[in-house]
Amino acid sequence: MNWIDAAPVAALADGQTVSIAVGRTMIAVARSGDEYFAIEDICTHDGAELTGGAIEGTEIICPRHGARFCLRTGEAMTPPAYEPVRVFETKVADGRVWVRAD
Repeated sequence: MNWIDAAPVAALADGQTVSIAVGRTMIAVARSGDEYFAIEDICTHDGAELTGGAIEGTEIICPRHGARFCLRTGEAMTPPAYEPVRVFETKVADGRVWVRAD
């Protein structure tokens, strides 16, 4: 697995997400408080991007139909989504957020 340079820490304010491409996979990198998370940037309900959805604690809300996903586990927390999304390990080093992806 490779570590991908996702963004400078300063580019992610609390409650904000950015989307990065890793091969053919889009990954949403989110900040909640002092924690950084990375999940596949696709709602399993209808394929909408999760980037831009509100962050509440450790959940992201799909901006299209309101499904909630756990940023830690990828679990679908509420309908209309029932399938989880993939999660990716993150780390902060040298003022940058890194995502571990294959």
